Amino acid sequence: MKLYRLDASAKREWVISSLLLFVFVFIFARFADELAENGLTRFDLSIIERVQGMTAPELTAIMKVLTSLGSTAAVVLLLLLLVVFLLRQKKRREALFLVVAAGGGGLFNLLLKRTFERPRPDIQRLIEITGYSFPSGHSMIAVIFYGMLGIFCSMYVKSGFLKIFIGGMAIVLILMIGLSRVYLGVHYPSDVIAGFAAGGAWLLICLMGWRTVMNVQFHDRD
Repeated sequence: MKLYRLDASAKREWVISSLLLFVFVFIFARFADELAENGLTRFDLSIIERVQGMTAPELTAIMKVLTSLGSTAAVVLLLLLLVVFLLRQKKRREALFLVVAAGGGGLFNLLLKRTFERPRPDIQRLIEITGYSFPSGHSMIAVIFYGMLGIFCSMYVKSGFLKIFIGGMAIVLILMIGLSRVYLGVHYPSDVIAGFAAGGAWLLICLMGWRTVMNVQFHDRD
């Protein structure tokens, strides 16, 4: 039986990832608890009032485009294109990992929605959509897919500036997709924040699993 020891860098990554995972789980649990006690109304309505107070035809068109980037159709299409690209680059493990992470995240979101069964808001809704509201699927999948995409891209880029730029663009896109859900009136702000937290937790779990597998495979080759 082989024992695999993590080096100092890997240990540091595990500690940071574990702390962030705890933060994400804590945030989600806090919002879930407030939802169960009907304690989110004031928080949600105060933010909705400000966000929807900016409503304008041009901004609505932009928000519709942004929200479409977090839709199932868009994510599945981009995922398929990325998987094909990775397979052509002979990166089969990365392709499989992306499919498992995104697919598992989608199923996790459905499970959470079925658990809480929160109705969607009915305040100045600019698009029509069905299903439960908590947590936001768009926000959760955006964190998982675009977060994973940003991390993978930065892994294969040598320039420090490009790494920061890619990471920054991924974060901005994720935040804007979440904001678009509130602006369009199909989610409460607490849905979006809980979606970010749940997506962040799932992303970290997947990344920690990925690091573990890659570390074991690396030692197996030694």
